[in-house]
Amino acid sequence: MTTRLANKIAIITGSSSGIGRATALLFAQQGATIICSDIRPTPRPETSSSAPSPATLLPTTQELEKLGHPTLFVPTDITQPASVQNLIKTTVDKFGRLDILFNNAGISPEAADPRPVWDYPESYFDSTLAVNLKGVFLGTKYAALQMKSQSPGPSGDRGWIVNTASVLGLNGTPGTSGYVASKHGVMGLTKTAAWDCAEWRIHVNAVCPGYTATSMTAAFWDDGEVMARLRGLHPFRGLGTAEDIARAALFLASEDAGWVTGVGLPVDGGYSSL
Repeated sequence: MTTRLANKIAIITGSSSGIGRATALLFAQQGATIICSDIRPTPRPETSSSAPSPATLLPTTQELEKLGHPTLFVPTDITQPASVQNLIKTTVDKFGRLDILFNNAGISPEAADPRPVWDYPESYFDSTLAVNLKGVFLGTKYAALQMKSQSPGPSGDRGWIVNTASVLGLNGTPGTSGYVASKHGVMGLTKTAAWDCAEWRIHVNAVCPGYTATSMTAAFWDDGEVMARLRGLHPFRGLGTAEDIARAALFLASEDAGWVTGVGLPVDGGYSSL
């Protein structure tokens, strides 16, 4: 077993399901201590008839403990500053520092209900930006504040912040005003925070998934017409997996990315090459 994250303390938001869960398991395998953060510890339900039942899955922390990895669950509402501050404080109080934050939690009401901009509900827009953009801002803000105050590790780095953006943070698509706006915002925030944090050797990058087989996309797994269209958008065909995104996040959260900051890394089966 390799240990690219040996002795690292890592927070992962949205850790109960999908990309967050896969990343928590991978980071732990690579030697990190994982602080799982989500609204609730149980996996989110998926609406496809072919999807595995969440009842068959252990909560991420229980799965990590079963595999012998140290872990902690901190319930967090990432739209609330006090809740995010508590997440950082709880981590540092228990483990002494914070090396990695994966700002992964996100929502997409449009996945099940796409609307053109003239019919797009303000409630969708407000809730999506609150979670997908403000939540990433708050995580980055308070993680960077902690990281810049702590001593650097052997590599000279004080921390790694990885944000989940999207190929729709680099492109557009119909019917998704709030989601696309939020993910473009994540990219702008990532690039600005990378400049702000560079003096302290804090890396700030984003991973940009293509359409990925998680609970966020489960609403249309059984729609043959929609799935055929999505497969056609990716030269590799099909959807990506949560594990595909986790491996990219591992690179951005490790010393392998020692000379990388301020980037959005597409992990999209070629979608962004169009």
